[in-house]
Amino acid sequence: MTRNLTDEERALWERLSETVEPLDKKKAAKARPGAASAAAPRKPKGMSETRAKRPVSPTKTPAPPPVKRPPALAPLQERTRRRLARGLVEIDARIDLHGMRQERAFARLQTFLHHAQARGHRVVLVVTGKGNGEGRGVLKQSVPAWLARPDLRHLVVGFEPAGRRHGGDGALYVRVRRRREARRVSASAP
Repeated sequence: MTRNLTDEERALWERLSETVEPLDKKKAAKARPGAASAAAPRKPKGMSETRAKRPVSPTKTPAPPPVKRPPALAPLQERTRRRLARGLVEIDARIDLHGMRQERAFARLQTFLHHAQARGHRVVLVVTGKGNGEGRGVLKQSVPAWLARPDLRHLVVGFEPAGRRHGGDGALYVRVRRRREARRVSASAP
């Protein structure tokens, strides 16, 4: 159901259409019979000549800044993993999370990894526990997911299940990322 425009609405529409320049002038001339010339739009009152002729461009939204992706996780080198499993290389630090609730375990893991990085540790052991008899422990499943999170990538290079001597399926070897020190440049250096 359509209704007819009132005289006031028609006059308002005419004033508005005079200020708009059609994209396709040929189609606009056909669509508006009786229009004097679609090629030469009239300028509205009070508008300067240069402003009336200036093409209107849509506003451009700035491109979002590039997202800096965290570095990918890397597995332990085979030689390092074998030497750790045999006890030929010492583990720098250990944390035992089994028996803790998830919230507390996650907070302790984050703190532990920050301290390990600050102390310059390279490989640490995270004990999650083996879970119930079927090997479905909550921390055993959660800790690898936590270590793979983007917000912990600045601390973790990679991780793998520990050897039997260090807890086997109930523990993980975690490689700690080196801390990047701000390079100091002295004023006297050439």
